[in-house]
Amino acid sequence: MAEKLPTRKENYSGWYNELVVRADLAQHSATKGSMVIKPYGFSIWETMQRELDDKFKATGHVNAYFPLLIPKSFLSREADHIDGFAMECAVVTHHRLQKNPEGDGVIVDPSAKLEEEYVIRPTSETIIWNTFRDWIQSYRDLPLLVNQRANIVRWEMRTRLFLRTTEFLWQEGHTAHETKEEALDETLKILDIYADFSEKFLCVPVIKGIKPEHEKFPGAVDTYCIEALMQDGKGLQAGTSHFLGQKFAKAFDVTYLSRENKPEYVWASSWGVTTRLVGALIMAHSDDDGLILPPTVAPHQVVIVPLGNKPADRERVLTAADKIRQLLKEKGIRVKLDDDTNRRPGWKFAQYELQGVPVRVVIGPRDLDKGMLEIARRDTKEKSSIEIEGAENHVAKLLEEIQQNILQKALDFRAANTHQADNWEDFKSLIADTGVAVYAHW
Repeated sequence: MAEKLPTRKENYSGWYNELVVRADLAQHSATKGSMVIKPYGFSIWETMQRELDDKFKATGHVNAYFPLLIPKSFLSREADHIDGFAMECAVVTHHRLQKNPEGDGVIVDPSAKLEEEYVIRPTSETIIWNTFRDWIQSYRDLPLLVNQRANIVRWEMRTRLFLRTTEFLWQEGHTAHETKEEALDETLKILDIYADFSEKFLCVPVIKGIKPEHEKFPGAVDTYCIEALMQDGKGLQAGTSHFLGQKFAKAFDVTYLSRENKPEYVWASSWGVTTRLVGALIMAHSDDDGLILPPTVAPHQVVIVPLGNKPADRERVLTAADKIRQLLKEKGIRVKLDDDTNRRPGWKFAQYELQGVPVRVVIGPRDLDKGMLEIARRDTKEKSSIEIEGAENHVAKLLEEIQQNILQKALDFRAANTHQADNWEDFKSLIADTGVAVYAHW
């Protein structure tokens, strides 16, 4: 049996880092500061992508893809933008390698220097607005509501799996509008979508607000965000939505012919969430024994572990277990039947607890004889015996209860660890004493 995780109370950072690796979510890679997202971790990200994709398409957005390499000159078009990202940019200067004439290995071919260098995208506003200039001619082309899912590179000095890595995954929306009011409405609409998604899908309650001047997205007029309180009492920015005004339209000369037949600059928004949300899930819900995943986002909502070593027992238990699997699957439940005989049941129980599978179903020969099976829920660790007949209905209802319980626990934690200060002395005292969230006057 593997050693227990560090406890959150004794070593929160160590607990988080080990849990990410041991739960098979991700690992450090040979590329410094970047991670390998393993299949289990990527599956969590995929469920988030699908849910958000449905929400975006329901509000009229379409998906597209834009280049990874951005001409360096594009970033200088908008002054605030380049000032904000210059220190984080990775730059491509050559397009070819050659064998080292003085030894082993390869070197950059000095004759292959690019005429114009490329920046590996730290964000896509510049390349997208250069493209929008070709797409927008008239008010009839507006609004333009585009989303892309992509990888981003920002040369971070201090990295942490999922929370801050040199390369990460995200979705980024970019929209163009006739009026300031439409662009601002879009900015706030997406903020509401993010907040609703975070609370109802991830069970992570958030506070919506506007960033101060020094924390705005480079190039934005205003940046709105959702902030979540983690179990260590620190806030985590979980998503942002930016009102860009006409800054990028003017930088890339994106105009449209108005209804009055006059050329006008378009108004814009951009917005995104990243793989940081996987880190938010871990830090908001999990315990000292491993992940606790809301059923909505869990790769396996239910795992079935059959027992029995004798061949005759094994065959009939597996038959019953597979029938239960099929019934759960028909209800739209993501279910795994673990019939691997190379691992002992005890190892499986510990592993699925570590990985946060919401419901574990255990069935053995004796259970089958009684027409019963054992149910264990990950969020409370409660166990119960239920009848096999109608078990699929019981499990479906239980998943709904678990989802609500995880959300309520997060809401209760935030309420218990959020305070109000009406003067500066109270504010300083609360921060010093609690280290958690404080409502204070702006």
